[in-house]
Amino acid sequence: MKRITKVFLLSILFILIGSFVAYAAPNDIQIPKVTLSVDGSNSPKEYVNNIKLLLLLTALTFIPAIVLMMTSFTRIIIVLGFVRNALSTQQSPPNQVLIGLALFMTMFIMAPVYNEVNSKAIQPYVKGQITQQEAIEVGSKPIKDFMLNQTREKDLALFYKAANIEKPTDRYKVPFNILVPSFVISELKTAMQMGFMIFVPFIVIDMVVASVLMSMGMFMLPPVTISLPFKLLLFVLADGWHIVAKSLIESFM
Repeated sequence: MKRITKVFLLSILFILIGSFVAYAAPNDIQIPKVTLSVDGSNSPKEYVNNIKLLLLLTALTFIPAIVLMMTSFTRIIIVLGFVRNALSTQQSPPNQVLIGLALFMTMFIMAPVYNEVNSKAIQPYVKGQITQQEAIEVGSKPIKDFMLNQTREKDLALFYKAANIEKPTDRYKVPFNILVPSFVISELKTAMQMGFMIFVPFIVIDMVVASVLMSMGMFMLPPVTISLPFKLLLFVLADGWHIVAKSLIESFM
């Protein structure tokens, strides 16, 4: 009986709210009109510029993918994830902290590349000294230099062979559709190599603790529970975060 009464009261409430909204909508509620158009262009050039602006705004949605796949972010976030897994600290540091640290380290490492692109391509294009095509060509060179320095020849050859394209003699002629996946594969291998080196000392601690517990007959006690404080102590005494950050920065130099 109580359930039927609640349903009835809720039905009355929804009917009253719907009636109020229907009554107030024509007069009181102002609905903004949002449109997207290229009206107001007085010449074909202005019309084309408006289309370019629309395409630019659409391209901004690919910025996360560009940050992930064409910068140092991939290697940094994977190595930081390995550090947390090696410590067996579950969600500490949390994902937000690791991603934030990876982003700021990425900005620090990529700053020289951005400054070169800005000085040689963006600023001359803004000032009208070079065309858009020239700006893209000049601006892509520092990015390709950075990516090619971190990419293995074996990975580049794999995608050239798959695409059935001959490798150019000029390194700046490497297309991004081949360079980006080759760069990502190389970054994954390098990050996992660094992760292996990080795991080794902590695995030794786990093995020692597990051996001691077995010799004491404490089979029901998880070794991770005992080894975790020793891992944290070793990591803190060795100034682990400083070593990890230093190793990541030096790996890109």
